[in-house]
Amino acid sequence: MKWTLPNTLTVLRLLAAPGVAVMFLYFHRPWADWLALALFIVAAITDYFDGYLARLWKQESKFGAMLDPIADKAMVVIAIMVLTGYSGMNPWLILPATVILFREVFVSGLREYLGAEAKLLKVTKLAKWKTTAQMVAIAVLFLGTGLDYLEKGRAPRAGEGDLPTGATLADTANHVGLALIWVAAFLTAVTGWDYFRKALPFLRDHDRG
Repeated sequence: MKWTLPNTLTVLRLLAAPGVAVMFLYFHRPWADWLALALFIVAAITDYFDGYLARLWKQESKFGAMLDPIADKAMVVIAIMVLTGYSGMNPWLILPATVILFREVFVSGLREYLGAEAKLLKVTKLAKWKTTAQMVAIAVLFLGTGLDYLEKGRAPRAGEGDLPTGATLADTANHVGLALIWVAAFLTAVTGWDYFRKALPFLRDHDRG
């Protein structure tokens, strides 16, 4: 592997994924929320630039192509784990989170099973929009938990708040984030079904063999 800037950004994004959870171990709230939000946003930005720079400078590599989706999934899965942990088991957050986590595991297993034929499941434009929607939703939910702690002086619960009357910035951020995570879950389910549909004929060939 060559340590090009795109590959370095991808590795740093992968390392940032557990860093989001670590913030809640070493910092008091709401500092943990703000630092997790900042780290998540910076890591999400590198998701665009590593691919863009690799194409621009013709530095695309197998290592980067392999690690990029892993880093994205690690970021999303760990951040969702943290948010659901601080949601007070809010079912309106846990349900879309379950859809997202199930799809990521399912598609990863499908790609592993297909092996060399995994090119059938190359990333689509809709899948890229899915990842963007997930990251935006997670960032807004982290914003909501941080604002909630400041405004109400209590341990925040992601995705909760009072709307439409008497809404605070925290309430607004929590509800917008919750709406976005449902949109992300819908796109996640659609892309998961699309990948399964593309792989199904090949899976049936294996059954006959």
